[in-house]
Amino acid sequence: MTAAYTCVAVATIVATAGIAVADFAKAPFVLKNAAAVGVPESWVYPLATAKAAGAAGLLLGLFGVPLVGTAAAIGLVLFFVGALLTHLRAGDCSAQLLFPGGFLALATGTLVLGLLSH
Repeated sequence: MTAAYTCVAVATIVATAGIAVADFAKAPFVLKNAAAVGVPESWVYPLATAKAAGAAGLLLGLFGVPLVGTAAAIGLVLFFVGALLTHLRAGDCSAQLLFPGGFLALATGTLVLGLLSH
């Protein structure tokens, strides 16, 4: 495990867990963003659970279960590709694209660095 992988993975864990907490709390910005792209409020908890599971899986990867970490990174990449596509489908070409794009960049970095370091 390299230092670069560890740093990027920790950043991904913190960011993803943080947004999952905001989702679970149904923070106003989360509900506003979901409504803007056509995601029903009833989906917020399941999506938060997926994000939290991804963060937990990455954490397990750091603590000696690399296969789980890799699976979690793949899952998060797919999740955030879906989020980005949802924003684009809704016609969102605003700065709001930076959020799924940033999370996708972190997850992709974690996946690539993880594959290179194991």
